[in-house]
This record gives sequence, C-alpha cells and structure tokens, in this order.
Amino acid sequence: MRSILLVDGDCRNREALAVMLRKEIDCLVLEADSPEDALSMLDSQDISLLLTDLFPEGRGIVLIKEVLRRNPEVVSVIALPVGDRESAVKALQAGALFYLNKPYHYDEAVIVAARSIEHHDLAIHKEKRGPKIRKTEGFHGIIGASSQMQSLFEIVERVAEDGESTVLIQGDSGTGKEMVAKAIHAYSPRSGKNFVPLNCAAIPDELLESELFGYIKGAFTGAAQSKQGRIQYAEGGTLFLDEIGDMKPALQAKLLRVLQEKEFEPVGGLKPIKADVRIVAATHRNLEEAVRTGSFREDLYYRLSVVPLQIPPLRDRKDDIPLLIEKFMQVYNRGRKRGLTGFAADAMAALKNYAWPGNVRELENLVQRLAILHADGLVRAADLPEKYREGLNLEALAEEQAAEAVTTSEAVALSGRGEGVPIPEPLEDQADFNALVSDFEDRLILQALSRTGGNKKEAAALLNLKRTTLLEKIKKKQLDSLFRSLGRKSE
Repeated sequence: MRSILLVDGDCRNREALAVMLRKEIDCLVLEADSPEDALSMLDSQDISLLLTDLFPEGRGIVLIKEVLRRNPEVVSVIALPVGDRESAVKALQAGALFYLNKPYHYDEAVIVAARSIEHHDLAIHKEKRGPKIRKTEGFHGIIGASSQMQSLFEIVERVAEDGESTVLIQGDSGTGKEMVAKAIHAYSPRSGKNFVPLNCAAIPDELLESELFGYIKGAFTGAAQSKQGRIQYAEGGTLFLDEIGDMKPALQAKLLRVLQEKEFEPVGGLKPIKADVRIVAATHRNLEEAVRTGSFREDLYYRLSVVPLQIPPLRDRKDDIPLLIEKFMQVYNRGRKRGLTGFAADAMAALKNYAWPGNVRELENLVQRLAILHADGLVRAADLPEKYREGLNLEALAEEQAAEAVTTSEAVALSGRGEGVPIPEPLEDQADFNALVSDFEDRLILQALSRTGGNKKEAAALLNLKRTTLLEKIKKKQLDSLFRSLGRKSE
C-alpha cells in the first residue's frame, strides 16, 4: 500500500500540506498531531512514507528511530527549521532519507514525498524479485512449518493467482488475518496497485460509509471539498475489509452492490463510479451464525465467501512456537547490545502448555517484553510471567528431561557415535531443576558435536540452532575444553 503519515502539531500547516499531497500524489495521506498519536496509528495502518516535524526535544527523530525499528521498509522524511544542520545530521543518522525546510515550501514537499514513495516502491519491488515461497521459513512473513500452515500456504498461493474472486478469511483475533490478506495481494496480478486496509470495527458507524465510498463537496456540513474513499484508493488493487462482521446492515447492502455491479456512489453523489477492485474480507465472528440471527445479510455472506480461508489458532499448531520465537527474537534483538539467546526446555514446555487466547500476537508481545526485561541470555520458565507457568508440573518435567537425557545418551553410545559422552546420574529425591536443564543442554550439544565430528556448523543444523547461538552457548558453558578432553577436536 502506498500511504503517507504526516505528523505535525501545527494543524493549519499540516492540513494544507495534506491537501497538496492528496492532490498531486496518488496515495493515502493520514495525519497525526504528535509522535505518540503516530505510533498508535502504526498498529492499524501500513505506512510507506513518514513525514514528521522535528518537535521539541527532537521527538521527531525519536519517532523515526522507532518507526524504522518496527518496519525498516518505511521511508522517513523530517521537516527542520532553516539552518538547523545539527538536527539534520542527527535525523539522517537516525535513518531519515531526506529533510525539508520549515515553514513548508509545498512544491518542494510534494517533490520530496513523490521521490520518497518511488524509493519505497523500488525497494519493495526489489524484495519481491526473490523466490515466491520459502516454505521452510513461511510464506510472505507468515511463519509456520506445521501441516495446517503448509496447507494454508498452498491455498493462498492458488487464490492469489486468480486475482478476481472475493476471499473471506476467518480466524481468532491475533492469528494474522491481515498478513494472509497481504500475501494474497502480493502474489496476485494486482500486486502493482494499492493494498488498502479498512478496519470496520475501528471506525464509528456514521463515518464508515464516507471512509469507504468517499463523498462529494457539500454532501454534508463540513464537506468543504470532495474526498476519495478507500474503494477508489484501491482501484486496480485489493481492498481489505477487516472485522466485516461488525458492519451494519445498511452499509452491507451498499457493499453488496459493489460486489454485484462493480460500481458505487460516493456519499451525496448521484452518478455511479466503476470499481475494479478485489475485496478480501476478514472476521473473527461466526458469520453463519450472524446470518441465522439476522445481523449479517445472507446474500452478502455468500458473495464474500467465494473462497473461505480458516487460519488455525496457535493452540492447534504449537509445534510452530519455536519457529515463531526464533523469528521474533531476530526482530526484537535487532539493534540491542545484548539480546535473548533462546528459551530453555522448561520455558518452551511452559509455552507449549499454554492455551494462547491472544494467538501469535500474544506470543510476539511476550518475546518483545522479554527482550526488554530479560535481555541477557537464556529465558527459563522462572523468567516467564506467572500465567504462562500455570498448570505446569515443573518437577515432572525435570524427571522427564532427565529420563530423555539418559535415553538419548544411551542411544548415541550404542550407535558408536557418542562414545565418551557422559550419561547422567539417576534423579535424587531432591533436584535442582535449573541445573538439570542446563546439564541436559550440555549433553545435547556434546552429542551433536560427537555426531558431526566436532563440526559446529553441522552441529547447529542438527540442533536446529543458528551457528552463532551454538557458538555462544559453547563459549559460555566452556564446552570446547570438555569436548577436547574427550579426545575430539571441534572446528
């Protein structure tokens, strides 16, 4: 989606610049009057260009850093007082691509914004030239190696190639419905045009119609000029209607006309406008039940669900939790001097035991929290918030891990590839759980090194770890010297 977020506390100047940008550049222009409001908008909007004022105490520069941390693809431009070279240097170091002088020269601002959008489009296009699907890593940023997710990826690929049929994505909150919608758009024939999202539950009912269809000048009090709706912004591309189950029946009837007749009328308009747009809808509600109760139109439901997609909740694909955690650690360790190195077996067992009502979004929030509060190594069960440890028998887990360690060590020794790797002693009446887990981890690493003849790269692959993570664990635990004492040489 090509969109600009304009952040400026001066309402008059901001609105005047927004009018110029909307007039001269074919993109969505959003407005915020403070960095704090801008950050809250990023949770629900997909931004191509951030254009921000400096703000007192350099808060605009701080905003640029945070936006780029969340999404490195966003292009940033900052408006500075004439001659403020020091702030210009700081802004460019923070990641800004250009800077403007303030008060705005509107022609200059339009040129810079247009070039910034072009820069963003080229970067996205370059990224898309790679292989379409890397199923071991997921699909268009959607992570999942489970059979449910692999089936979903295959369906998404086929649906994307069609480019015309409407799609209804269903799934619990936090499962990634918008990411699936973006994947459908990205690999469709419409990928060169806009992907325009609209959350039907986030906009008041009285504003949703004008936001969707736009309005003409004089349509109502305050309509000083005409405004395009999201359908027109999505012309030739994809319109994503999130939480469509919250749309009121009167508006459902108008949306049905768009699907049936491929046309619509802006608020206050008399002449229909043609609409070449693919509609992808999503909801966490049971629409079939809503149809039975009369809160959702039956004809619209069947028009939307030409291709229904069901995203499995995280509780039904818990084998994907380690993959998701690895991805989120990469994201939230970025730019930090210290970061999470992984999750211990007891912590991973606790997370797999949890029901995940907030799904993938909840897991991502947990990893981000731990990256801030526990950014110094391995996360153990004791480091998790209490609710993630409820119902987990830590004592039983310790016994199970100790038993698994014995079985694994014996199997390796019998195979002739683990000779010299010590077998753990039987569990005593009282055990130090953390010590047992650490000991079990040591043995797994030594066994992997034994199997690979000391080749650390192959050992990391065997353990499904990054090589740098394995090297850090070996160094921290001083396992190199122990491995050499067993008569082996690692490399």
